[in-house]
Amino acid sequence: MNSYTHPLTTDQATKLRGLLKDIGFEFAPKPYTIFFAQKNKLSVAVYEKGPKILLQGKGIEEFIQFELEPKILEQAKLGYEEVHSPEMFEPHFGIDESGKGDFFGPLVIAGVYVDGTIARKFLDVGIQDSKRIGSDARIRALAKIIRTTPGAIGDTVAIGPERYNDLYEKFGNLNSLLGWGHARVIENLLAKKPDCPRALSDKFADAKVIERALLQHGTAIRLEQRTKAESDLAVAAASILAREAFIDWLERKGKALGTKLGRGVSAQVKEAAKKIVESGGPEMLRTVAKVHFRTAHEIAPGSYAAPPPRREWRK
Repeated sequence: MNSYTHPLTTDQATKLRGLLKDIGFEFAPKPYTIFFAQKNKLSVAVYEKGPKILLQGKGIEEFIQFELEPKILEQAKLGYEEVHSPEMFEPHFGIDESGKGDFFGPLVIAGVYVDGTIARKFLDVGIQDSKRIGSDARIRALAKIIRTTPGAIGDTVAIGPERYNDLYEKFGNLNSLLGWGHARVIENLLAKKPDCPRALSDKFADAKVIERALLQHGTAIRLEQRTKAESDLAVAAASILAREAFIDWLERKGKALGTKLGRGVSAQVKEAAKKIVESGGPEMLRTVAKVHFRTAHEIAPGSYAAPPPRREWRK
């Protein structure tokens, strides 16, 4: 384990500061943190947003088991995953996506099958939600482990920008498009593992969106959606495969265009989009970006309409 995060209460953060001081950690200022401390090769950051703790470096597991859990969290979770989350070790598919909030690049949806043996292997090697992994090299290394783990079955559907834009115009909203993509991945996985009893994904919409897409193809499987589903090892593994495919696409396409295609909707992303429009015209954006984003309207207002005001999704 080379990193670990967990939410804290304000009282727990205060108590942790006192504990770290007592056991010899040295404190230093760090942006966006309530406090940051280090000892030997272990760093402890408690961020204002949350608040939440981030552990990085060496000795994480020992610190969690002997300091954080018994003295601050007052619960034993590390090493007791099968006790606290037995369903995570039962046969199921985990589904997740990458690229949903990025202007450039595809929407990638991936799925992974796990059972008890596979889940324990994933736990041992440090499989976790891709959003908690800052290194592309680490994403690729973990993706390789997932693909080569005996019994693990993965599937990835990458919806490139041109196809994405066509589908978005057809469906009219992202939830329906996501449901369609999730259904494709589930069906692909079922073709390889037809006896899998359930599929789990993060809650992004009414599960009926996926059910309708599946029923059109005569497929029946128990679907589960829940918030924070990425804490499940199968969903975390799927998030890693999806992220790998997404960053690989950005890298390949950026090299072909001679332009770095960044993530998100940053100022650098907008500058890159302007260069693409200047060199290839507004229509070129459809080949590299999701043009329903407001960014497309800002870059080429004559070609892409401003998106309508956001509405809260309701059943």
